[in-house]
Order: sequence, then C-alpha cells, then structure tokens
Amino acid sequence: MSIAFSLPPLATNGFVYAFKNSDFVGQSICVGLFLFSIVIWVVMLEKCMTLKKAARDTAEFIRQFKENKSPLFLKNQAENDRSPAARVFEAACARIDEFRIELPGSGRRALRDDELEVLKGTVEQAVEEQIVMLEKRMIVISTAVSAGPFLGLFGTVWGITIAFTNLALIGRADIQTLAPGVSGALLTTVIALFVAIPSLVFYNIISSQLKNLTVRLDNFASEIVAQFKIEQLEAILQAGRERK
Repeated sequence: MSIAFSLPPLATNGFVYAFKNSDFVGQSICVGLFLFSIVIWVVMLEKCMTLKKAARDTAEFIRQFKENKSPLFLKNQAENDRSPAARVFEAACARIDEFRIELPGSGRRALRDDELEVLKGTVEQAVEEQIVMLEKRMIVISTAVSAGPFLGLFGTVWGITIAFTNLALIGRADIQTLAPGVSGALLTTVIALFVAIPSLVFYNIISSQLKNLTVRLDNFASEIVAQFKIEQLEAILQAGRERK
C-alpha cells in the first residue's frame, strides 16, 4: 500500500527533477509541447462537438426532406438552419432560382436534362464546400500526431548528446553523473507521447465522424437530384397523356 501511495509524488518529483536538469533546448521543447497539447485538446474537443452537432442537425434535416412533400417549405426552413444538409439544399434552391422556375409541386415545368446536370454539379460542389469547412483545423491534430514524436526524439537525442559531452568533460563515468542529463533527455519523449497518443486516438474518431457525414451528404445530394429527375419524368408522362 505504501508503494501505491508513493508513486504519484515520485513521478511528480521525477518530472521536476528531469526538467530542472534539462538544458535550455530541452526545456524549450518541453514547454512548447505542453502549450501545444493545450491547443490540441481545445481543438479536438471543439471539433468533436461540432461534428456531433452537424451530424445530428443533418440527420434531422434529411428526415424533414423525406417526410415533406413540399420542397418550398424546406427552402424556407433551410434559411434558418445552419446544418450542412441545409446548406446543400439551399445551394440547390439558389441554382433553381437561376433557372427561373418554381420548386417541384408548384405546377411549373420540370427541369431539362442540361439543367439537371447543372444542378447535380451544384449540389456536389456544395457538399465539397461543407466538408472543407468541417475539416478546418484538422491540420493541427494531424501535425501533433506526426510531428510530436519527432520533436520528442529530437529532444532526447539532443539531451543524450549533451549528457555524454558533459560526461567526457568531467572525465568520470558513473550513474550520478549520467542520470541527470539522461532523465532530462527522456522527458521530452514522454511529453511528446503524451501529446501524440491522445491526438492519434481523437484523429481517428474525428476522421470516422467526417467520413460518415460525408457519405450522408453525398447521398442527400443524390436524393435532391433524384427528386427533380422524378419531377421531370412525371412531366414527360403527363405530357404524353395529354397528347393522347
């Protein structure tokens, strides 16, 4: 039991001891990594919450899109909805306004083939723009994953080099002479792993959330085009019946 309770203060004292025995370069790397870890945690938590809300709002808007027969109602709804799906639908409505026709269900003509192709390109571009916005600051997390360990390795190699240089200058090889420099050198690796490991876990979680949301938006874009395509086919069939 005494060992269990003595470990935390021992670890704390070990970190303090290692930091004090680091040179300026090692201490700078440790402080920089510590400050960077704070930024990383803020970015990761903000990104997770943002994607969770975006996924929830997107699912709700897609549900309304499937349940409502009047896209005109959804057009008004999208103006007050900030979800990625609403932004994609709003882009489609803006393009349709340029065609100078009404939304399906209004009794106006359906889209022509060339207009459908333009609409398809519009919604695909809108999806890409939303994904780019959702991927903001992902570079910060990926940098922590890739660069963190290398910074730690650099600090360790630097510290060990300095430790052995001092050892050669002193001319005495014993554990008391070597330990301070080596402990300070290894501290940078410990802090770097503390930054990189959580960043890697959250990066995979966030990437999975982004992938799922991208698939949903791509499918939603296809549904928008499909709905107008159905309107076009219905208009063709109706024209055929009238000629008969």
